[in-house]
Amino acid sequence: MAVLFDPFRELDRVAANLLDSRQGPRFMPIDLYRDGDHYVLNADLPGIDPGSVDIDVDGQLLTIRAERTASSQEGVKWLGRERPSGSFLRQFNLGDGIATDQISANYDNGVLSVVIPMSEKAKPRKVAITSTESHAAVTA
Repeated sequence: MAVLFDPFRELDRVAANLLDSRQGPRFMPIDLYRDGDHYVLNADLPGIDPGSVDIDVDGQLLTIRAERTASSQEGVKWLGRERPSGSFLRQFNLGDGIATDQISANYDNGVLSVVIPMSEKAKPRKVAITSTESHAAVTA
Protein backbone atom coordinates (compact mmCIF):
# COMPACT_ATOMS: atom_id res chain seq x y z
CA MET A 1 0.00 0.00 0.00
CA ALA A 2 1.39 3.44 -0.98
CA VAL A 3 1.71 6.23 1.54
CA LEU A 4 -0.14 9.32 0.32
CA PHE A 5 1.05 11.66 3.01
CA ASP A 6 4.73 11.85 3.91
CA PRO A 7 5.16 14.04 6.99
CA PHE A 8 8.91 14.44 6.39
CA ARG A 9 8.37 15.61 2.83
CA GLU A 10 5.75 18.08 4.05
CA LEU A 11 8.14 19.30 6.78
CA ASP A 12 10.88 19.78 4.17
CA ARG A 13 8.49 21.81 2.01
CA VAL A 14 7.42 24.04 4.92
CA ALA A 15 11.03 24.54 6.03
CA ALA A 16 12.09 25.39 2.49
CA ASN A 17 9.33 28.01 2.28
CA LEU A 18 10.26 29.50 5.65
CA LEU A 19 13.99 29.54 4.95
CA ASP A 20 13.72 30.53 1.30
CA SER A 21 16.30 33.26 0.77
CA ARG A 22 14.58 34.15 -2.50
CA GLN A 23 11.76 35.97 -0.74
CA GLY A 24 13.23 39.16 -2.18
CA PRO A 25 13.38 39.80 -5.91
CA ARG A 26 13.29 36.65 -8.03
CA PHE A 27 15.88 35.70 -10.61
CA MET A 28 15.13 36.15 -14.32
CA PRO A 29 17.14 34.03 -16.77
CA ILE A 30 18.78 35.95 -19.61
CA ASP A 31 20.70 35.44 -22.84
CA LEU A 32 23.14 38.12 -23.95
CA TYR A 33 24.91 38.32 -27.29
CA ARG A 34 26.61 40.80 -29.58
CA ASP A 35 25.19 41.38 -33.04
CA GLY A 36 27.39 43.74 -35.03
CA ASP A 37 27.51 47.12 -33.29
CA HIS A 38 24.95 46.38 -30.58
CA TYR A 39 24.24 43.91 -27.80
CA VAL A 40 20.94 42.08 -27.37
CA LEU A 41 19.73 40.98 -23.95
CA ASN A 42 16.76 38.57 -23.87
CA ALA A 43 15.12 37.99 -20.49
CA ASP A 44 12.48 35.33 -19.84
CA LEU A 45 9.48 36.86 -18.12
CA PRO A 46 6.56 34.53 -18.93
CA GLY A 47 3.18 35.47 -17.55
CA ILE A 48 4.25 38.99 -16.65
CA ASP A 49 2.12 41.98 -17.58
CA PRO A 50 4.28 44.22 -19.82
CA GLY A 51 2.96 47.21 -17.87
CA SER A 52 4.75 45.94 -14.77
CA VAL A 53 8.17 45.85 -16.49
CA ASP A 54 10.44 48.78 -15.69
CA ILE A 55 13.85 49.42 -17.28
CA ASP A 56 16.13 52.12 -15.85
CA VAL A 57 19.58 53.33 -16.85
CA ASP A 58 21.45 55.24 -14.15
CA GLY A 59 24.91 56.11 -15.37
CA GLN A 60 26.29 52.76 -16.52
CA LEU A 61 23.86 50.61 -14.47
CA LEU A 62 20.96 48.98 -16.35
CA THR A 63 18.18 47.73 -14.06
CA ILE A 64 15.26 45.54 -15.16
CA ARG A 65 12.35 45.11 -12.75
CA ALA A 66 9.13 43.18 -13.24
CA GLU A 67 6.23 42.05 -11.10
CA ARG A 68 4.10 38.92 -11.36
CA THR A 69 1.03 38.89 -9.15
CA ALA A 70 -0.14 35.60 -7.70
CA SER A 71 -3.45 34.43 -9.03
CA SER A 72 -5.98 34.48 -6.25
CA GLN A 73 -8.97 32.32 -6.93
CA GLU A 74 -11.44 32.04 -4.13
CA GLY A 75 -12.61 28.63 -3.03
CA VAL A 76 -9.90 26.60 -4.74
CA LYS A 77 -7.62 24.12 -3.05
CA TRP A 78 -4.11 24.41 -4.47
CA LEU A 79 -2.50 21.04 -5.21
CA GLY A 80 0.69 22.51 -6.57
CA ARG A 81 2.01 26.04 -6.90
CA GLU A 82 5.48 26.30 -8.40
CA ARG A 83 5.21 29.40 -10.57
CA PRO A 84 6.84 32.17 -8.57
CA SER A 85 5.10 35.46 -8.01
CA GLY A 86 6.51 38.69 -6.72
CA SER A 87 9.30 40.95 -7.91
CA PHE A 88 11.94 40.04 -10.46
CA LEU A 89 15.16 42.05 -10.68
CA ARG A 90 18.39 42.01 -12.69
CA GLN A 91 21.12 44.64 -12.84
CA PHE A 92 23.93 44.95 -15.36
CA ASN A 93 27.00 47.17 -15.38
CA LEU A 94 27.19 48.41 -18.97
CA GLY A 95 30.74 49.68 -18.83
CA ASP A 96 32.11 52.29 -21.19
CA GLY A 97 31.31 52.48 -24.88
CA ILE A 98 27.54 52.11 -24.66
CA ALA A 99 25.09 54.63 -26.13
CA THR A 100 22.82 54.57 -23.06
CA ASP A 101 20.48 57.18 -24.57
CA GLN A 102 19.68 54.82 -27.46
CA ILE A 103 18.76 51.65 -25.53
CA SER A 104 15.41 50.22 -26.65
CA ALA A 105 13.21 47.34 -25.49
CA ASN A 106 10.44 45.10 -26.78
CA TYR A 107 8.27 42.52 -24.97
CA ASP A 108 6.88 39.63 -27.02
CA ASN A 109 5.56 36.20 -25.96
CA GLY A 110 7.02 36.42 -22.47
CA VAL A 111 10.49 37.51 -23.62
CA LEU A 112 11.83 40.98 -22.97
CA SER A 113 14.42 41.99 -25.59
CA VAL A 114 16.67 44.93 -24.79
CA VAL A 115 18.87 46.31 -27.58
CA ILE A 116 21.98 48.03 -26.26
CA PRO A 117 23.89 49.93 -28.98
CA MET A 118 27.59 50.69 -28.83
CA SER A 119 28.59 54.34 -28.91
CA GLU A 120 30.23 55.63 -32.06
CA LYS A 121 33.60 55.99 -30.35
CA ALA A 122 33.51 52.35 -29.18
CA LYS A 123 32.75 50.85 -32.61
CA PRO A 124 35.61 49.25 -34.44
CA ARG A 125 36.95 51.47 -37.17
CA LYS A 126 39.64 51.43 -39.79
CA VAL A 127 42.61 53.71 -39.32
CA ALA A 128 43.83 55.42 -42.46
CA ILE A 129 47.51 55.06 -43.19
CA THR A 130 49.32 57.94 -44.77
CA SER A 131 52.70 57.80 -46.37
CA THR A 132 55.24 60.55 -46.12
CA GLU A 133 57.96 60.22 -48.67
CA SER A 134 61.00 62.24 -47.82
CA HIS A 135 63.51 62.83 -50.54
CA ALA A 136 66.83 64.07 -49.38
CA ALA A 137 68.37 66.62 -51.65
CA VAL A 138 71.63 65.49 -53.07
CA THR A 139 74.27 68.16 -53.12
CA ALA A 140 77.32 67.84 -55.25
